Amino acid sequence: MMNASARIFPILLFASLAAAQSTFTNPLLPSGPDPWVEYHDGVYYYMNSTATNLTLWKTRNMADLKSAEKKVVWTPPATGPYSHDIWAPEIHFLAGKWYIYFAADGKTNQTHRIWVIENASADPFQGEWTFKGKLADATDKWAIDASVFEYQGKLYYIWSGWEGDENGTQSIYIARLKNPWTVESARTRISTPEYPWEKVGDIPPQLKQDNPPHIDVNEGPEALLHDGKVFVIYSASACWTDNYALGMLTADSGAELLDGSVWKKSPTPVFQQSLEAHVYATGHNSFFKSADGKTDWILYHANSKPGQGCGWHRAPRAQPFSWNADGTPNFGTPVPADKPLPRP
Repeated sequence: MMNASARIFPILLFASLAAAQSTFTNPLLPSGPDPWVEYHDGVYYYMNSTATNLTLWKTRNMADLKSAEKKVVWTPPATGPYSHDIWAPEIHFLAGKWYIYFAADGKTNQTHRIWVIENASADPFQGEWTFKGKLADATDKWAIDASVFEYQGKLYYIWSGWEGDENGTQSIYIARLKNPWTVESARTRISTPEYPWEKVGDIPPQLKQDNPPHIDVNEGPEALLHDGKVFVIYSASACWTDNYALGMLTADSGAELLDGSVWKKSPTPVFQQSLEAHVYATGHNSFFKSADGKTDWILYHANSKPGQGCGWHRAPRAQPFSWNADGTPNFGTPVPADKPLPRP
């Protein structure tokens, strides 16, 4: 006869396995700065910075990213204006085609610009990726961290750039697109660092090279649309500091987005490091919904220890968020890496 403890053990084991299958823990990958995800026809398409190519992942659940199929879809030439430092790629499905936007340079940071490739295949893992060229407004200044979004029937482009030709301050700009690879308006600056939490940016000795001793940073802008309003969530302060945090700009419903005065900046960060959770340098986020469309998630990168800088320790993490009574997002605080979360 089986004793009571022997009968209970399989039940407990089954319960433990069921709980494990219904939850996940962060990070989603061991490494992956500047995470981005696009959901289309039941599939999540994910990208992050690799510096050397454009790699694409696909999965039906973001909790399974570690086991997801992945493929290098584009490799840069050995030389030329977009041959080095491939940063912050984003894949978007626009007007029936796939587009990837990414920053790259010709071996010097001063030459960083935004570039676009296109794929007409229904599946971005198939077909041919063709080079569409540089995405730039008439000023053609230094630019990184491109994103695009549609609002009231128009396509907009947001990015981080310099006002002039010298490093020292990174601001957030917006322009309207004629098509997914062509800017048709002048650029408008909608944010520049102004609060102390946006200005933590002394250059460490190993990064000085040709850089100034200090840089004020607004970068990584991402649009979040809700109830007619447009929120731009951006990263503030330098990525090599633990103070890297998310700020928020808000434009009310129906606003003329190219008018810089319509954008209101929140005076405090909306998401930042948590010493209690051992999550540091939170930044460069994106957003996605659960497959049933009921839950909003923020996807961001962070370090697990202080002082790890903006290298390959940065790993993608996801957690659900809610909405405040006034219609603004409530991202809460970073959850610890070992905390189980419900699968998206």
